[in-house]
Amino acid sequence: MRREHPDKDVELWCEDEARLGLKPIARRVWALEGNRPTSNGRHKFESVFVYGFGHPSSGRSRFLILPRANAACMGQALADFAGWADPDRRKVLVLIVDGSGGHTAKKLVVPPGVVLHRLPPCIPELQPAEHLWPLVREALANRVFNTLDELTATLTTRCHWLTQHTTVVAGAVGFHWATEHDGYRSI
Repeated sequence: MRREHPDKDVELWCEDEARLGLKPIARRVWALEGNRPTSNGRHKFESVFVYGFGHPSSGRSRFLILPRANAACMGQALADFAGWADPDRRKVLVLIVDGSGGHTAKKLVVPPGVVLHRLPPCIPELQPAEHLWPLVREALANRVFNTLDELTATLTTRCHWLTQHTTVVAGAVGFHWATEHDGYRSI
């Protein structure tokens, strides 16, 4: 990429989406011996999708909450990301993505300056962005939300917190192979 675009900086980013909904996320909790902790469980299948972008070297991140995971929403997320990460269009943004339908659809509109690098199938452990989701879900654990608006408000607060705490994000997505390659450090 650097040889193809010698006049531009090349940045390596990762992206993934997660479905989060009204069905509670149960986690272990401490309780006194002999006392069983209460747990809220119900089956509500309303959900939203969080699109997460992470920069492995710096920990910068961007999150969008959208109603679906499809080519149209992915195109919307990519356009928002490109405008935020490179408003002057002076960079090439290489984005590591998995092989989900929204990433491979023929109708997907990829903005100029963004290059999608698709990982081979069935290896989610190589996708740095997969490690964003435990950080996001932490704010939802052992909580019950009655509406998508309540859930979205909590998600928005958590995602904003993550964007402000780059060291937390870098610790999650900063895979060694994504932060150093060919003797260069990603910027």
